[in-house]
Amino acid sequence: MTSNKVNQRVGNEQGEHKSHWSAYQPPTDVSLASKCLLTMNSISKSFGPTRALKSVSLSIQSGEVLALIGENGAGKSTLLKVLSGAHRADAGTMSINNKPYRPRGPQDARAAGVAMIYQELNLAPDLSVEDNLLLGHSNVGAGFLFRSRQRERVQEALNMVGLNLLSPTAIVGEQSVATQQLLEISRALISNANIILFDEPTSSLPQKDVQRLFEIIDRLKRQGMGLVYISHFLEEVRAVADSYNVLRDGENVGEGRINHVNDDQIVSLMVGRDVDDLFPSVPHEPGEPWVSIDSLQGDSLSNEISFDLRRGEIFGVSGLVGAGRTELLRTMFGLDHIEAGQVLVDNAVVPNSVRSKMRAGFGMLSEDRKQEGLAQDLSLIENTTLGNMGKYTTLGLINLRARNKVAEELMQQVEVKSHSGHQQVSELSGGNQQKVAIARILHQDAEILLMDEPTKGIDVGTKAEIYRLMGKLAAQGKTIVFVSSYLPELLAVCDRIGVMSRGEMRAIRDANKWTEDEVMATAMALEESPPI
Repeated sequence: MTSNKVNQRVGNEQGEHKSHWSAYQPPTDVSLASKCLLTMNSISKSFGPTRALKSVSLSIQSGEVLALIGENGAGKSTLLKVLSGAHRADAGTMSINNKPYRPRGPQDARAAGVAMIYQELNLAPDLSVEDNLLLGHSNVGAGFLFRSRQRERVQEALNMVGLNLLSPTAIVGEQSVATQQLLEISRALISNANIILFDEPTSSLPQKDVQRLFEIIDRLKRQGMGLVYISHFLEEVRAVADSYNVLRDGENVGEGRINHVNDDQIVSLMVGRDVDDLFPSVPHEPGEPWVSIDSLQGDSLSNEISFDLRRGEIFGVSGLVGAGRTELLRTMFGLDHIEAGQVLVDNAVVPNSVRSKMRAGFGMLSEDRKQEGLAQDLSLIENTTLGNMGKYTTLGLINLRARNKVAEELMQQVEVKSHSGHQQVSELSGGNQQKVAIARILHQDAEILLMDEPTKGIDVGTKAEIYRLMGKLAAQGKTIVFVSSYLPELLAVCDRIGVMSRGEMRAIRDANKWTEDEVMATAMALEESPPI
């Protein structure tokens, strides 16, 4: 099935699994068909001196969901890009239905029945649903476009993913992210794909849409398709996958049936060592309150919100998508206008502007690191220091040596893995990019760190490093406001957790006084909120 290097089939113990947002469980009576759809043998790929893939092998059966697991930079996305025709392998062979498969580009891959659904949606937002689904597949004969035949194909594909009520003439950019994700699947189906590749498909989806996606994947599996699924969430892997293949540093390191391995064993394969604690805790003692959010209300924050933050505290904010978590951070930081209320630090009112908030010690880490957190075309050093170049400027002259030295020290502090500080930030893995974004706000001398989904799209090993870093910062007396959709990390890492629902802070308790059930019930407004 794969190379000899992959013969370590680990464990026979099924790991325990419980999570609200992965409540969907596929039926257990589905037997996989024996037909082998795809094989990849000894695939290698290099980018200059960097070897991204080193003799990687895997196979996919008809009616199987294969989870491709690994840390950021392990080679998962590169492998799928080779399979989808976006990259050409330097060595190795592939076959589909026992026939040689050598795509010269994505069009060849689609013609062979391989469709790729990227983490970042690849749709034309100004075009209609119909035009998006049929790009490259228009029904043309003798120079005429047959719209009626096209619409039948489109409607059939929409019906298969549960979008039967969506008009083919609707504009894609006006649809929700969840709907657009399903349109990506519809586009794959309309091209008659029988192998579909999913790269972090749930990263921007709310819980109800994640479960809907899982149901559609199960339906596709029952139709005999082969699916490859990348996710950093082991709960998702257990909910949707039949088998797994782990990559580390571009190499196969483990494979098997997903119900024959527990989470600790998977994580150990990913990081190359035993991981005793997925949620490392650094001892820190929250001090006295020093930041007050007093009846805060703004353009994007409809309800008044009040709470205090303590020095050296990790304050978690939970809630469903649309609950107002991001809006709260943006209003606190001065990005969104305040209509009422105020933000105080050491009992002094801080004016509502980003410059004033930064001077008062606030730093903001955006959920969208690519668009708002980092300048992708600039180096690590430039991204880290551009927000506070006054430290190195005298009479209009910049001391580059001093700047570079400080930036390199910050890179070491947050443990960024890179060739050098002059490397372009877009060349880093997602986890290392996030560390650069954290280094940027530390360079701004921030004492109050507003962190919006800082572990989103990051592998479990790097997540543990970020949890440890947050603990170290709290031990230094910094205050962290930690927004996350992943309940286990909030409950494990935070000192207190506030739960938001419909733009309102419904309840705040010490983290050890919450359970997952209580957090979810409060977020869904299913229980009376205790006093804050």
